Amino acid sequence: MRRRYILALDSGTVKNRTAIFDERANLVSLVKKELSVYRPQPGWVEQDADEIWAAQFWTAEQAIREAGIKKSEIAAIGITNQRETTVIWNRHTGRPIHHAISWQSMQSKEIVERFRQNADLLEEFRQNTAMVLSPYFSVSKICWLLDNVPGARELAEKGDLAFGTIDSWLLWKLTGGKVHATDDSNASRTMLYHLAHGTWDETLLQHTRIPHSLMPEIHPSSHEYGMTSPAVFGTEIPISGILGNQQADLFGQCCFTPGTAKNTYGEGSFFLLNTGDRYVQSHNGLNATVAWKLGDRITYALEGSIFVAGVALEWLRRGLKILDSLEESEWIAKRVTDTAGVYFVPAFRGLSAPYWDSETRGMLIGLSEDTRRAHIVRAALAAMAYQVRDVYEAIRSDAALPIEELRVSGGASRNNLLMQMQAGVLGLPVRRPVESETTALGAAYMAGLAAGLWKNTEELAALWQEDACFMPHFSKEERERLYDGWQNAVSHAMGWQG
Repeated sequence: MRRRYILALDSGTVKNRTAIFDERANLVSLVKKELSVYRPQPGWVEQDADEIWAAQFWTAEQAIREAGIKKSEIAAIGITNQRETTVIWNRHTGRPIHHAISWQSMQSKEIVERFRQNADLLEEFRQNTAMVLSPYFSVSKICWLLDNVPGARELAEKGDLAFGTIDSWLLWKLTGGKVHATDDSNASRTMLYHLAHGTWDETLLQHTRIPHSLMPEIHPSSHEYGMTSPAVFGTEIPISGILGNQQADLFGQCCFTPGTAKNTYGEGSFFLLNTGDRYVQSHNGLNATVAWKLGDRITYALEGSIFVAGVALEWLRRGLKILDSLEESEWIAKRVTDTAGVYFVPAFRGLSAPYWDSETRGMLIGLSEDTRRAHIVRAALAAMAYQVRDVYEAIRSDAALPIEELRVSGGASRNNLLMQMQAGVLGLPVRRPVESETTALGAAYMAGLAAGLWKNTEELAALWQEDACFMPHFSKEERERLYDGWQNAVSHAMGWQG
């Protein structure tokens, strides 16, 4: 019997990956390629959409070669992607009109402030999208491109331009320009998607002056979107799954039932709780989002997005030069038993969920002449755990669902000290899977379901394997004392006007 494989394209913020999985969800090959990031002005973050495509195509070809398989053995392709990053391109030439505006970029902040001045529009955003208005999401980035690229608005109004998050851009390129589409999970990150109706919100499009013709079609996450153009891989391969990266990680971690949760530790940190067939309007600075859509059924999630996680360790390496590599943070931090009262608030890009304060800047507090490098490194790791606790408390208040454990992924989840800190700070078991590429795996699962490799989520859940489980070790009193210190540090950072 011929073996069948799934090709998962994972387009991230700093690198693109291609992973190939077999029918037992075993990783057969994995290829990565770094991406360029441009910062033309303070707070602006852009990327080259053509480079994103070229890097993704290169990793796909290399992964197929390293797997030693034939392209005819690939049953389907799944796509997962950095989500809110915004690309607009010309439908006729296929060329982007400007660099992609990254999810991290604050260059549309003035547009968001303008939206906030319109009370009716602000209420429309809140009611229909269940999100906190922020430059983070795609809507203001689309407006920025239409307002700032010469001739863009006129071309858009004539129907000559196409908008997409990175999944739509890759899909367009893979199909040779035949398919302009996205899935519900990515659509829900634009702040132009009506969360209850599962469609583009015509009222919001009208109020923000975004032509409907600019928008991709919306399909379920597990769906045959189209075939690759023979000019791409030399053959036609079905593209059968699309899922935003954090939702893909939730799916890849097999968090299929309400109350199951995961956190990813990458450049940022993202906590998602499955809330089932209902979405939760947050009162605590969180965002409701589509987790995925299978058939006619939408599953929702409640999400807390933390903009700075691994970025803080990178700053210790490149900025302060007290780390030679991110991996050594664990053994350096283990040289001391605690932070000696040092707290690090890594608000390099302001504070995100649940605070949403873009003006706050980072702070190191509690320093003394006895503070050593190990204390600062340990404080940076602890900050990642405390920020997750912030989101966890907000989620518990909003969702009123019991959370029994936290499943974890991302580069920093391999840091055993951080994971032990996380279990202690939360008072929950923290479980790490054997397969670390859970985001790519989630996209593979989506494509594999549509292609018939797997029948249902019950079959997928049986494939999840645990690598390690970290149990809470702090007493309740110690846990709360440490967390009170963190909240005090955050209050100082928010109150300081330098």
